[in-house]
Amino acid sequence: MMFIQVLGIDLGKSNFHLVGHDRAGKTVVRKKLSRKQLILFLQQLPPTTIAFEACGGAHWLGRLCQQFEHHVKLIPPQYVKPYVKGNKNDFIDADAIAEAAGRPSMRFVAVKTEAAQMMSAIHRVRQGYIKERTACMSRIGALLLEFGVSLPRGHSVMKRLFLWLAEHAEKLPAQFIAELAGLHSHYDDLSERIAEQDIKLKQQLATHGDAQLLKSIPGIGDITASQCVAELGNAAQFKNGRDLAAWLGLVPHQHSTGGKPRLLGISKRGNKHLRTLLIHGARAILSRPEKTGAVFGEWLIKLRATKPFNVACVALANKLARIVWSVLRTKEQFNAAKLQPEFA
Repeated sequence: MMFIQVLGIDLGKSNFHLVGHDRAGKTVVRKKLSRKQLILFLQQLPPTTIAFEACGGAHWLGRLCQQFEHHVKLIPPQYVKPYVKGNKNDFIDADAIAEAAGRPSMRFVAVKTEAAQMMSAIHRVRQGYIKERTACMSRIGALLLEFGVSLPRGHSVMKRLFLWLAEHAEKLPAQFIAELAGLHSHYDDLSERIAEQDIKLKQQLATHGDAQLLKSIPGIGDITASQCVAELGNAAQFKNGRDLAAWLGLVPHQHSTGGKPRLLGISKRGNKHLRTLLIHGARAILSRPEKTGAVFGEWLIKLRATKPFNVACVALANKLARIVWSVLRTKEQFNAAKLQPEFA
């Protein structure tokens, strides 16, 4: 164990496969361990570099390895695949992880803190409730359509469903109304749960300095600020704001060859939820350019006049991502005066 330079771990639910390389890249350790055995092994292992894919359970294990004074490298799974040799199995995957970790140009993922993971968990639960509520609304609309009733979209109508039915729909079977009542009760319950998640996020943000700084940026509220804190931390993993915008997929997808540049739509890489929130924030700014968008000056006016609305939204979301990086790195509130020379 003294000669392990890099230890690659293929993560599993119950079993973990380990492959250790020495300085020459030769395999010196090849083990299959249970979760308890893995913790004991890592505790007894002299400090070394430990690498594994950034997947389920990776951040918990990363923090544990750091407690044992190991150097942790989390690798995006798509960057490990090219190093898999031959047929796929768990030991080959662990060997590929150890080899990929030694590449000088490899990109790594920062280990999340427990607080950041907690905030991310609240977001995931909230997203699940929203998805279930949308499905419930669609189910109610589909059932009503079977009885010849076309229900308008939106929460405004759904909240007063039975009042709307009394005004616009013909008499419906009593048993069917009872079924609708059960679904509508489920809809109300999900709405309450989503509101509870919003309260939890606000409570988490109340004492978080970085989140309060992010809320000073136009188009960024509690939801977006908390997601930024959960996913980006202090943004030290990105060299500049352009790298953050590229990681979020807010840049053109490039497919160039033969010296001929070819730019397509946005790449849509990185965190989908955070990218969506930033684009929604940009939409909110563009909906009121004379107020919330005033800080961007002539740049935003020209952008809106020369580009389609959706293109302008993505361009503004890209700008917001760069501002987020700057605020997180400098620990200063958003200052609109600093933008004026750039947009002049």
